[in-house]
Amino acid sequence: MAMAQDASAAPFVGLPDRREAADPGGACVADGRGDATNAEFADRVRRAAGALRDAGVGPDTVVAIALPNRSELVVTMFAAWRLGAAVTPINPALTKVERQYQVDDAGSVVVVVDEGVEVDAPTIAVADLCAGPPLEDPPADVAADALALLIYTSGTTGKPKGVMLDHRNLTVMSAMIREALAIGPEDHCLLILPLFHANALLVSTLAPLEAGGRMTIVERFSATAFFDIVQRVRPTYFSAVPAIYTMLTSHPEADRADFSSLRLVVCGAAPMPAEEIHRVEERFGVVLVEGYGLSESTVAATINPIDGRPRKPGTVGIALPGQEVLVVDDDGEPVPTGERGEVVIRGENVMRGYLNRPEETAKTVDADGWLHTGDVGILDDDGYLRIVDRTKDMIIRGGENIYPKEIENAIYGDERVLEAAVIGRPHDVLGEVVIAYVSVRPGHELTVEELAARCEEHLAKYKRPTEIHLIDELPKNPVGKLDKPTLRARDAEAQRATA
Repeated sequence: MAMAQDASAAPFVGLPDRREAADPGGACVADGRGDATNAEFADRVRRAAGALRDAGVGPDTVVAIALPNRSELVVTMFAAWRLGAAVTPINPALTKVERQYQVDDAGSVVVVVDEGVEVDAPTIAVADLCAGPPLEDPPADVAADALALLIYTSGTTGKPKGVMLDHRNLTVMSAMIREALAIGPEDHCLLILPLFHANALLVSTLAPLEAGGRMTIVERFSATAFFDIVQRVRPTYFSAVPAIYTMLTSHPEADRADFSSLRLVVCGAAPMPAEEIHRVEERFGVVLVEGYGLSESTVAATINPIDGRPRKPGTVGIALPGQEVLVVDDDGEPVPTGERGEVVIRGENVMRGYLNRPEETAKTVDADGWLHTGDVGILDDDGYLRIVDRTKDMIIRGGENIYPKEIENAIYGDERVLEAAVIGRPHDVLGEVVIAYVSVRPGHELTVEELAARCEEHLAKYKRPTEIHLIDELPKNPVGKLDKPTLRARDAEAQRATA
């Protein structure tokens, strides 16, 4: 079922109707509660649109969605777009205070909530969302530059900011993803990342649905259950973060995994060590393509190609079609090939800006449309990008710039390492010193002395960790990235406790 593009400036507004017209009985969206055909999904969208309109939703309003991974979240998104509104998905794990901040900051007129979720705003219970009659009015005439999504940053450097993505952002990004990954009508995506994150919404939802494919939503990732789900559902691809792949390769039941239905798997959100990429491909017999991007770039900017050009594990690939990716110095000038600099991105996928934060927007997107990522990268002669680190994560020891990722990669070279994170600890004389936190793969033994010896072999003296700590598990944020701000806070607390 190939989906024909219509003349609408915001094609996702009418996507459920187009799928229903093309193949009413075809599979569309499934979750742990059941499956929906194209006709059933479109009917649910129209019923949800009726409930939202009765709650005051219309053009240029915002609908907040505080739900776990389930099909009603996707239904609500399309229903809001049908009315000309935008949506802001909320991490259901947030506290009431954090949740209220996002609802208020986004100016939400209504919040679709799960049972037991409290918020000081008008709400629609998820059980009532599709209980009423369908709204038979045609979809609203929505402009390409109308706000579609408000994705809130993790807030590791302050209050979370609302990344404004318009319908043009979503349209061009979906097209880029479909072209880069060759997603078509036969594809079936298994969605395992949280739907409050742009990766899940674009790579695992909009791209396959627009291509005429289908999706199955996993409410909560479990490594133990995952292998059975893949064998039962038979997806053709899924997108995950490095932490998930690490859990899968180290799981005791990994050897029985049947990944034969998968034509590829995708990794994003954080750089993945080349050794772990090889481990995934060898263990499961799949092609793993690593990409790079951020919410401000509508998810993706680069990806390793699957069209016959080389895949280079350890890099995050080449620029997606329609995007420019450069590495620049502090003056914004491109650096020579092979040298470090800040990664900048330009294209129609770059966000409109941060909601109600013009100064922050101006700092991030310059007058020429370049998105300054804050990531340190290197471009090779073929245009493949390697992410070295975050600018803010760089450690300055005695005037020397040290990139934690380089140290982490050296540590990951030991196959017994499950995860590693390197941080800078304030020091009265040197400014900062290098501290490493490491967790060990289940069933293996590893000592601090062995890791120190490895660092001595692979790293210059000034880069070597002053301390190496073996811990059971490294902290992660809700998306599954290693949470270095929390790790720094724990390290500082431990220092105070021993002072």
